[in-house]
Amino acid sequence: MTSSNNLEISGLHFITQSWQGSADGFFSMNPVKNEKTDWQFAEATFDDVDNATKLATDAFKVYRNKSASEKALFLETIADEIENLSEKIIFAANIETGLPEARLQGETGRTCNQLRLFAAHLRNPIDLRYVDKAQPERSPVPKPESRLSYLPIGPVAVFGASNFPLAFSTAGGDTASALAAGCTVIVKGHPAHPATSELVARAIHKAITKTDMPAGVFSLLQSSKPEVATALVRNYQIKAVGFTGSLNVGRILADTCAARSEPIPFFGELGSVNPQFILPELLSSSAETLSITQVQSMMMGHGQFCTSPGVVIAKSGPSLERYKATLAEELKQQASSSMLTFGIAKAYQRQTQAFIDNDSVMLIGKGQSPAQPHHTQPLAFSVDSKSFVQSESLRQEVFGPCVVIVEYQTDEQALDIADILEGQLTASIHGTESEIISNPELIESISYKVGRIIFNQMPTGVEVCYSMNHGGPYPASTDVKTTSVGVRAMDRFQRPICFQNTPLNVIPADVKDSYQHLIVK
Repeated sequence: MTSSNNLEISGLHFITQSWQGSADGFFSMNPVKNEKTDWQFAEATFDDVDNATKLATDAFKVYRNKSASEKALFLETIADEIENLSEKIIFAANIETGLPEARLQGETGRTCNQLRLFAAHLRNPIDLRYVDKAQPERSPVPKPESRLSYLPIGPVAVFGASNFPLAFSTAGGDTASALAAGCTVIVKGHPAHPATSELVARAIHKAITKTDMPAGVFSLLQSSKPEVATALVRNYQIKAVGFTGSLNVGRILADTCAARSEPIPFFGELGSVNPQFILPELLSSSAETLSITQVQSMMMGHGQFCTSPGVVIAKSGPSLERYKATLAEELKQQASSSMLTFGIAKAYQRQTQAFIDNDSVMLIGKGQSPAQPHHTQPLAFSVDSKSFVQSESLRQEVFGPCVVIVEYQTDEQALDIADILEGQLTASIHGTESEIISNPELIESISYKVGRIIFNQMPTGVEVCYSMNHGGPYPASTDVKTTSVGVRAMDRFQRPICFQNTPLNVIPADVKDSYQHLIVK
């Protein structure tokens, strides 16, 4: 049986195939007990950053030339090794995040599955490469032969997320997609779950050894200090950054990337309220069911999902009153709980208190009173559409178990709400088939505000697959053209290159005439 004693957490950084540093810095926290764990961790120095980035640059020159099958085996082996250590990983993650074991088991499975999905794509890619054949006889200017391929962009800095200690952290989607693209990776571990990060890094360490990957292909830096994060993204050898976290921290890092002498892309997922538009006919027939489903969705992970539904938009009237009454009754059954970190809990308490103090906002439902000072209470508010449109603070993400119901009177007001919304990861439209069909203007308006539009389903959760888009207009993400989930996440860490009039013996394998997915024009 796993215990904290037999995890043997070193508290060190993983750099160039060895564990380095001195574990005399910060402690991880147990958020359920709101106290320190026994695990202490090294604080990365600027020298550690320089060392890791230099090694990542050297390793990149080797790793980028590994074949697709070699990189695929590496990713598959990481997944295998994570599964081999899963009992210890889940045990540590439970202590550091308070997330239930079943949730962490599912997240471990997702982490391994997405690694294997990228591996499968590398073995059998479905993306296409192009060759335009030469036309030397063309007049007045001959056409040269050109072939379009892609290159990995270089060492990538990845920042672990607090709410997904596995699927969006050390070996999560950003790391997996960057490695699949042929980039080396330096992970800045999240200080909320450093023991979990170390155990996952151990699995990657074993995979590096087993598959003969270059030292420096992956590094883990532990730190609780913001200056280490900024030093990492400022380092001239880093060529891109993957980040999932708060808008405030994301903007600091994004601005740092843009201010470099060589600006680099910052792929940040920064926040979303994931609005739920409920159309009148369905609300009339299913108010109670829709309300129960809303509570179930917003309470998943105690509201700490990036796709948690934080805003409901519906037409005022008896049907909405039924919806609100059911929601209030359902919330009464919901317990207070700790958050992933005490800082997140304080931010939730501060934001919801601002709602309570706002004269235009009405508290319509609440969960059980906080059992501990560091707990947060599920809350539901309502506000009229005019106030919502006029107040930017009412439209900002509240990370936690909170929902704001926006009540409108006319269809024009519903469109005004859709038009004023900031960029979102998702939005859902709930309605009968006939009323969905009769609202093309609303659907079009919402489409331009989201990365994923959903019909008659709640948004909580993300399927890792080829067609998934997990991104959206700012502030949902910092690059509206990309996704952080699914195979196309690789596109963030590759750049196109055209080979023109190139001798056949130096043409890359993926644009040779024998390549199975080559399109010839």
